Amino acid sequence: FILRTPSFPRVESSAVLSWAQPWRFDETSLLVLNSSQLMGSRPLLSKLFHVSFARQAVKSKDTINCCSVVTRMSHSKARLSKYPGAPEGVVRVQIPDDKVSWSEGLPGYAPTDYTAAVVLKSPVWADIDVRNDASAKIAFNTVDGRVNRCSHSGAYEVVDNVPRNPVGRTGMIGRGLLGRWGPNHAADPVVTRWRRAKDGKIEMRNGKPVLEFVAIQRSDSGEWAIPGGMVDAGENVSATLKREFGEEAMSTLDVPDDRRKEIEHNLDELFKHGTEVYRGYVDDPRNTDNAWMETVAINFHDDNGETFGKFDLQAGDDAKAVRWQLVDGSTPLYASHLSFIQQTARARVAFF
Repeated sequence: FILRTPSFPRVESSAVLSWAQPWRFDETSLLVLNSSQLMGSRPLLSKLFHVSFARQAVKSKDTINCCSVVTRMSHSKARLSKYPGAPEGVVRVQIPDDKVSWSEGLPGYAPTDYTAAVVLKSPVWADIDVRNDASAKIAFNTVDGRVNRCSHSGAYEVVDNVPRNPVGRTGMIGRGLLGRWGPNHAADPVVTRWRRAKDGKIEMRNGKPVLEFVAIQRSDSGEWAIPGGMVDAGENVSATLKREFGEEAMSTLDVPDDRRKEIEHNLDELFKHGTEVYRGYVDDPRNTDNAWMETVAINFHDDNGETFGKFDLQAGDDAKAVRWQLVDGSTPLYASHLSFIQQTARARVAFF
């Protein structure tokens, strides 16, 4: 039996991931189960993904077609009690795991209302407060002027003139630190190379080659992360990927013009070829019931190790430090970034 669900690897719930580990994903994101696994898992699959099963014979196999977008995921970092940068005493209402989904009743739910002062000042990257301005018109679930308000997860609900987080409750309403109501789009470049021994040979673990990726240490939380950032209004994702990598990992903001041109040329060569490893919702501590992070993560891999010899990694912009980080499943990373690294390792058939 094959569970055909392109979105399955995107599920953030640790329970789902631990449950899925014994079974095999192939390179087209199919979860392959045998008959006994299917019969034992069918109730759980129905509960997790809100799908009904339709058997369809395909040659000698049965394919179980799920909806193309996972309708039930979970988030944990988006429910952390202390909201980043919030004043003392501003904390989220705590949500039980089984009450995160909007489909589950939660009488008396009274989330904390918080939008950061910097957002309320209406900088160019932030929306107006549609709750307090009756004349405010925002076209959700579409491209609104130069702002992309579509979600990678599909159409989201708009309740009382504000979007509703497609994954579920977070214990907080408003926008927190996020500028846009609804999806706030980012782009994350996963830049990798093979980890090599002194003799130049690629290191191996458990019979698989070992990867390294460029990681930056965030100034706000101190956590290590992929050097990504927000997609500006009207900007395409590829431009964001190059800009953010240069600003956060190569300090291109602080170099002479001739050096900047050289770096930009090297980046152009590197970023000509990439492999998308993730597109969707991010379990981010800044998320609220009405505003959330989404991203496109693309892997740019230096297979022979020559391209990065031209790059001087140097922290810049909002990064405290930058380094080549071993790809390892035990590495703690910001938001959902570890899952992006896992998808990269899977795509490269590398150790994780």
